Amino acid sequence: MAMDAAVIEKLIREGIPEAVVRIEDLRGDGDHYAAYVESPAFAGKSRVQQHQMVYAALQGKMGGELHALALTTAAPKTA
Repeated sequence: MAMDAAVIEKLIREGIPEAVVRIEDLRGDGDHYAAYVESPAFAGKSRVQQHQMVYAALQGKMGGELHALALTTAAPKTA
């Protein structure tokens, strides 16, 4: 069963409330997505830690309903 981009975005926003989230369906098949997630919660965290936070927000759906997610994370740039 495929997962809708809006559901992915909602889960990430609920798990990381201040996040800016952009989801792209790479193949139009509902199985392969790219996600860009930017959040102040990522400040001072390694890329691995940032990705773990996103995967935690997805509540175990990676590998199940969500087959492939190309993930880009960032902390907001400070002026």
